[in-house]
Amino acid sequence: MKVLVCDPISQTGINHLKQQSGIETIVLDQTHSEEELLPLIKNISAIAVRSETKITKTIIESAQKLKIVGRAGVGVDNIDIEAATQNGVIVMNTPGGNTIATCELTFSMMMALARNIPQAHGSMNSGEWNRKAYKGVELYNKTLGVLGMGRIGGEVARRAVAFGMRVMAFDPYITPSRAKALQVELASLEEIYKNADFITVHMPLTDETRGMINKDTFAKMKPEVRLLNCARGGIINEKDLLDALKGGLIAGAALDVYESEPLDNDSELRKCPNLILTPHLGASTKEAQDNVGLEVAQGITDYLLHGSLINSINMPSLDAQTSAQVQPYLKLGEKLGLLLAKLGQVGTERLTITYGGLATELPGDPIARSIIKGFLGAAEGEEINLVNVHSIAKERGLIIQEVKSNEQVDFREWLQIQACAGDEEISVAGSFFGLAQHPRIVRLNSQPVEIIPDGVLFMMENKDTPGIVGHLGTVLGKYGINIANMSLCRDHKGGEALTALNIDSIPNSECLAELETDSNIGTIRIVQF
Repeated sequence: MKVLVCDPISQTGINHLKQQSGIETIVLDQTHSEEELLPLIKNISAIAVRSETKITKTIIESAQKLKIVGRAGVGVDNIDIEAATQNGVIVMNTPGGNTIATCELTFSMMMALARNIPQAHGSMNSGEWNRKAYKGVELYNKTLGVLGMGRIGGEVARRAVAFGMRVMAFDPYITPSRAKALQVELASLEEIYKNADFITVHMPLTDETRGMINKDTFAKMKPEVRLLNCARGGIINEKDLLDALKGGLIAGAALDVYESEPLDNDSELRKCPNLILTPHLGASTKEAQDNVGLEVAQGITDYLLHGSLINSINMPSLDAQTSAQVQPYLKLGEKLGLLLAKLGQVGTERLTITYGGLATELPGDPIARSIIKGFLGAAEGEEINLVNVHSIAKERGLIIQEVKSNEQVDFREWLQIQACAGDEEISVAGSFFGLAQHPRIVRLNSQPVEIIPDGVLFMMENKDTPGIVGHLGTVLGKYGINIANMSLCRDHKGGEALTALNIDSIPNSECLAELETDSNIGTIRIVQF
C-alpha cells in the first residue's frame, strides 16, 4: 500500500510511516496543484496533508484505490468531505496534537490584549517611552466567555480559573458534570455577550457558526470587552469587527485566523491599532508539529494495517479494542443485510435494526453501516462501502431505524433486521453459537431456524409433505451438488415449510428448473455469502 504525503509533516511522522511493513511512503517536496497531483495518485491508498494541498472531488474520484485522507491538524476545509463520503474514502484529522499549542497561544493573546504588549513594544522600537498610553487591565476577577468547550476551550478554561477568572461557557454538548469539573458556568450566548470582559472562540466553522459574531452581537457586548479567535476564520465577521473596534463598541481583539488566508497585504485589519494579528500560529510549535505529524501517520497506518479508526470525520471512530469486539457483529450484520435483500422484498421503504442482549452494549453505528452495506450491496455492488452507506441510503429514500430491545430470548446476543414496504414486512435475525462466536441465522420471519451464513445458501419454500427432502437430495445429487448442512422449519404440520441448505456449489439452471416442476416446491432462492 502506498501513502502520499503532500504537505510537510514532522520527521517523526515520516519515520513512523517508513517503519511500517507493507507501507510504501512517497513524500512530495512541495505543494502541488490538482492538475499536478492527478498523475501521482493512481495507486495511492492514503494521502496525508496539512492545510496547503486541496483534496478536491476530482482528486478523490480519480484515486481509485484511495481509502483514507489524513489531515495533520484540526480543520478539514481543504478536503471535500462530501465527495470523500460518497466515494467511500475516510477523512480523519488530529484534534489532539495541537491542543496545548493553540490553548497557550490563546492565553498569550489574552494577556497581550490585557496589557497592550504588542503596541507598547512597537512604541519602544520607535524610540518612545509612553507609559500612560498603554495602561491595561488585569485578568484577575474578570469574566471570560468561552464559546466552545472542546479540548482547546477546556484547556483555556483551566488556565483562566488558575488566574482567578470567572469562566462562563457556551457549548450545547457539554454536560453539567463536565462543566462542574472544569469549574465553569454554563451560559447562553446572550448571557456571555452581556457579562464577559473577554470572549474567546473555540468552535468549528459551520453554516451555523459562520459570521455568528457580527454587528448585532457586538451591540450586546460591554464596551470594555476584548475578543479572541484562534479557532477558525469566518466565525467573526471581519468588516463588522473593524467597525466595532473603530467605533468603540469593543475595546480590542486578537486574531490568529481569517476569512481568507493569507491575509491581504492591504487589508484594513493590518491598520487597526487595537487589533493584534498573528499569521495562523495556533499549531506552530515544535511539540505540536511533532504531535500532529505522528498522530496523522499513526491514524493512517492503524487503519490500513489493523482496521482501527480514531478521529474520523465521516465514520465512527473505533479504537483497536472496540474494533475487535465489534468485528464479529460487522460480519454477521452484513450477511443478515444481504440475506434480507435476497429474500425478495420489493420497494423497501424502511429498515428497522434491533439490537438484543450483549449487542445493546456495543456502538451501533458501525454495525448498522455493515447491515445497510449488505442490504444495499446486493444491488449496488462495489459502489457501496461502510463510509458511504448512509449517503446512498438517503439517496434511495431508505429510512433507517435502530432499536435496543430487552426482549428475553434464547440467545445472549442477537441482531434482527426488518424490511418494510407499505404493509409488507420481512425479517431475519442472527446470533452466535459457542465461545468461538460462530455466526448463525436464527430467525426468518419469526420462524426459528439454524442456518450457517457462509458459502452458498439454497433456500426453498415448500409444502410440508413427506418425500420432499428425499426428492431434493436426489435432484441435487443428480447434478453433482453436495449438501453440507440442512435446516428445516414449518408453520404447522402439513402447512408451509422452509428448507435451507448449505451446498458446495451453485446449482445450474437445469437443476433449478427440474426442482420447480414439482407442485409442492415454491420459490427457490440462492444466496452467496
